[in-house]
Parts: sequence; structure tokens; C-alpha cells
Amino acid sequence: MEFPEELKYTEEHEWVLIEDGVATVGITDFAQDALGDVVFVELPEVGTVLEAGKSFGVVESVKAVSDVYAPVSGEVIEINEELPDTPELVNTSPYEDGWMVKIKLADNVELDDLMDADAYQEFVEDEE
Repeated sequence: MEFPEELKYTEEHEWVLIEDGVATVGITDFAQDALGDVVFVELPEVGTVLEAGKSFGVVESVKAVSDVYAPVSGEVIEINEELPDTPELVNTSPYEDGWMVKIKLADNVELDDLMDADAYQEFVEDEE
């Protein structure tokens, strides 16, 4: 299982990559593994304003349907247009091709609430 060092993580198993005030968001390797084969991804429209901790989309797998939560507040400036047609990218490349949305950060302070890779790895080990 991968825990890239450059990412931040949530207790709901989303990852965040921050670049120039923009947060790229997806679900973690742990989350996609727990879900199993992803068959459908529902994402918000560009322009949607998200609130940290609130659901912004849905991932459906052969095992379950799960909400995806915004790790930070802000406006959706881009969505991964490939996911509706190839939802399995969430399984095969959760940290690269399987990203979900890009959010223009509303408040950098929210980043302080996210875990680093080491803390997330400990969190996951405690859940297993």
C-alpha cells in the first residue's frame, strides 16, 4: 500500500496535493482497495463551491457506494473528465490518473487539519 510523502490525508481516506493554491483531490490506495473494483464515479460540476467535510461526490464499487468528502473548502475549477468513462482509474492509479477534482483553496488554514503520510499510515494500521 502506498502513502506518498508529498500528499496530505483525511480520516475519510481522501488525499490532497497542494500546488499554487489549488488542491488536487482523490481517494487513497487504502480506500480504493477497501472498495474493490470501482464501476462508477459521480463528480460535482466545475464552479461548485465545496465546504470542507461535506460530500462532493460518490464512488460506486462492486461492494459498496461511498461518499467522497471535500478535504478543503473552495471552488471546483477542474474535474477529471476521464473518470465517468473509465472509473477503474481510481483502482489502477489512485494518486495519479485517478484524481477526482481540483479545488481553488478558500482557506489555507484548513490544511492544518489534514494528516501527513506518517500519521495517515498509522491511522490506517489502527483501522485494520
